[in-house]
Amino acid sequence: MIPASARLVTLALLTATLLVSSPAEASDGDPLGDLAWVWPAIPARVVRPFVAPAHVYGPGHRGLDLAGDSVRSPADGRVAFVGAVAGRDIVTIDHGDGLVTTLEPVVTDLDVGAVVARASPVGRVAAGGHAGPATVHFGVRWNGEYVNPLRLLGGVPRAVLLPCCER
Repeated sequence: MIPASARLVTLALLTATLLVSSPAEASDGDPLGDLAWVWPAIPARVVRPFVAPAHVYGPGHRGLDLAGDSVRSPADGRVAFVGAVAGRDIVTIDHGDGLVTTLEPVVTDLDVGAVVARASPVGRVAAGGHAGPATVHFGVRWNGEYVNPLRLLGGVPRAVLLPCCER
């Protein structure tokens, strides 16, 4: 008989596998899958995943929350906004082709209009917002609609289940 804890872990990994596409699936037919963006926080650790809303105004989590304290640009772009919104420090980068990222809470020395290169430093994680300490929210809009940032990051490799016990 499989212990309840092993069943729970298996269920969690199976659910994560179904919700997160693999790198091969991310680029198959997805125009965003081959852009090769970099993770904006290093080391990349997803604290809270993207959850698409059922409709435009529905509840959801329109981005990824990533652990880390320094933040970099996921792709080449131009700083479109720097400032506080609802008490949170926000940096928005326009990457062209309808792609815009928002990073929060992030403090920066960059000014609006500054050109940023892929993987270049943008700022550091500040306090505030819905995410916990040392956590940055990474949202991506494509032509005004929020999309799962994993589509641009090549997805997350599938989990491989290994046998846990000898019989």
